[in-house]
Amino acid sequence: MYVYDPVDQQLVEERVAQFAGQTRRFLDGQLTEDDFRVLRLQNGLYIQRHAPMLRVAIPYGMLNARQLRKLGHIARTYDRGYGHFSTRQNIQFNWPRLEDVPTILGELAEVQMHAIQTSGNCIRNTTTDHFAGIAPDEFVNPLVWCEIIRQWSTLHPEFAFLPRKFKIAVSGAVQDRAAVGVHDIGLQAVEQDGEIGFRVWIGGGLGRTPIVGHLIKPFVPWQHLLTYLQAALRVYNLHGRRDNKYKARIKILVKDLTPEVYGQQVEEEWQHIKGGPDTITQAQLDTIASRFVWPQYRAEAAQAADPSPALAEADPTYRRWLRTNVHSHKIDGYAAVTLSLKPTGVPPGDITADQMDAVADLAERYGFGELRVSHEQNLILADVERARLPELWAELKALNLATPNVGLLTNIIACPGGDFCALANAVSIPVAESIQQRFDNLDYLFEIGELDLNISGCINACGHHHVGHIGILGVDKAGEEWYQVTIGGRQNGAAKPLPDLESRRGGGAAIGRIIGPSFARGQMPDVVDRLIRTYLELRDSDAERFIDVVDRVGIDPFKRDVYADPVIAKPAADREAAHV
Repeated sequence: MYVYDPVDQQLVEERVAQFAGQTRRFLDGQLTEDDFRVLRLQNGLYIQRHAPMLRVAIPYGMLNARQLRKLGHIARTYDRGYGHFSTRQNIQFNWPRLEDVPTILGELAEVQMHAIQTSGNCIRNTTTDHFAGIAPDEFVNPLVWCEIIRQWSTLHPEFAFLPRKFKIAVSGAVQDRAAVGVHDIGLQAVEQDGEIGFRVWIGGGLGRTPIVGHLIKPFVPWQHLLTYLQAALRVYNLHGRRDNKYKARIKILVKDLTPEVYGQQVEEEWQHIKGGPDTITQAQLDTIASRFVWPQYRAEAAQAADPSPALAEADPTYRRWLRTNVHSHKIDGYAAVTLSLKPTGVPPGDITADQMDAVADLAERYGFGELRVSHEQNLILADVERARLPELWAELKALNLATPNVGLLTNIIACPGGDFCALANAVSIPVAESIQQRFDNLDYLFEIGELDLNISGCINACGHHHVGHIGILGVDKAGEEWYQVTIGGRQNGAAKPLPDLESRRGGGAAIGRIIGPSFARGQMPDVVDRLIRTYLELRDSDAERFIDVVDRVGIDPFKRDVYADPVIAKPAADREAAHV
């Protein structure tokens, strides 16, 4: 866990004081709405459908117990008793009063937190693998690199007003769990001739024009990472469209210039600044690393008896949880545990203030006081002794945080949708709940196996529907809510050797394909059900995943079965009667 130095703390406190003055002037009528908009956005404050929404930064998804308790206090005191974890590893409060936001930011500063650059046309929160630092397949710890990028990019004067928002992801493991291929810049740590560096993907992104990123630079030595990022951003800042926000993202620039021309322009700019002030030295790298407090693992944990096999044999519920929610750790005797925020009937990613307090207690008792936020809108205890897993499981069950569905269909990713967001065309949360209810059978979920289902309420794709194995997008048709379905998307893959990548893009990411015309909201559970039944009919073995079948046979069999299904074609009242 990174610990602020005096400069970090001073910067955040001065930013709080600055925004408090700006808010006061706005409320007093001294600033217009247009003047205030850019100021509030760069401090994480949106005006949503019903109330302001405050997005709080959780840099690269790392939290400590003290910070989580503070978030619980804010939810209880200034909001409606809950928070919502987003796909960018941040947390959002949907109901704060505008006049309370400076006070909230002041309280966040007390625990080394802020909302700086969680919105606006700037470099947003850098994200990474939620198992960073503990993954057995990791060969570079990306946390230190994320912190270096955070410090470099925070309030960077040259990149404070980019053509559009900008997102960076970093992966340091063989398996890409950071979705580097669908970010504006994706960095994959690699080793070349004994030297550590980064493979650089640029021009990925979702939204209105989903594109998988292009491999612009196969290898950048670690010392020159920031200068290369600066060159890449400088070319974008110079040429990116500012006259049309739908064409302003870097993915459009790379597409229009072609990856080859864009890469050449970046290379030319880089040669001018390479070796300059932003070159990283070993001393600087060591200084940043020294600001992290790393866990002091107990050697005895590796020798402790593991009670899980016997309990799993006796209790199928525990066996399922062990299979889906408990993950390998690089240290013998330890495991990482996902706390599912996706029980049926709860909006995906939501957590109550009381649960936050309880999870903070668990983090201190079971995991060195540290937590992670995943892209899938769940929480993770990163360092749990395997001997204590049954004890932890019992406590998580009591908190409704032990649903064994991680990696399964009901572990749905969803944005807040039309219930909150003014940009949304349709609701997301009720659709997620209706699908969860339809598949609220653990035996059936485990028969289906691994499957990512993502839902977005509008084309901005905050629910990452494009990269779901099944993706659902809310669209507006003559003022009514309809839903477009894609299949075959994926957000990541393995970091293959370079020759395998020369003909591929985005580190294994893929954009889903639309199966056909959109569906009414009431049809969605039946549509998903028909897609699943087709998959089960087509798979060669229990080991063949949904995404593997789509890759093998294409979308046509799924499309045929969905649109020919008589239940889906029935009027809504008849469909409801059929399921009673």
